Amino acid sequence: MRIRDPRRNSLRGSAVARGMTTDAIYGDAATIDRVLNDTSTWAVVGLSTNTERAAYGVAQVLQRAGKRIVPVHPSAPTVLGEPGYATLAEIPFPVDVVDLFVRSELAGDVADQAIAIGAKAVWLQLDVIDEAAAERARAAGLDVVMDRCPAIELRRRGDEEQDA
Repeated sequence: MRIRDPRRNSLRGSAVARGMTTDAIYGDAATIDRVLNDTSTWAVVGLSTNTERAAYGVAQVLQRAGKRIVPVHPSAPTVLGEPGYATLAEIPFPVDVVDLFVRSELAGDVADQAIAIGAKAVWLQLDVIDEAAAERARAAGLDVVMDRCPAIELRRRGDEEQDA
């Protein structure tokens, strides 16, 4: 499965009107590098045993890059050898990054949960866009990357040679 890189600047909402740049909204190179370099435990919200879903392929890439993945899904399946949890609040250890594979309209609630559990960062996947949630997470001190894919970013950096 290949993960597409849209390389677009489709800003919506009021952030542009407030003078924010694309990088400020979606995550600049320094933020992306910090999240990829300085974290180890990634809660992947929406990860299931369905090998055809992007979340599964991205989780594999994250594992190959040395990250511990934590599946978060309502049915809480074990995925890629890691036990799953139904919610972020149920994870009994610290989580560095909450990676969102959810519809945009659900992202705000998940970002708020990430803040509540003390995550260091939230990563909203390709086409997951919620500027208000991103602003809340940043205001709470979290790094935010939005509408990007860590598998693409790892490949771009040369950390991951295989397609997700």
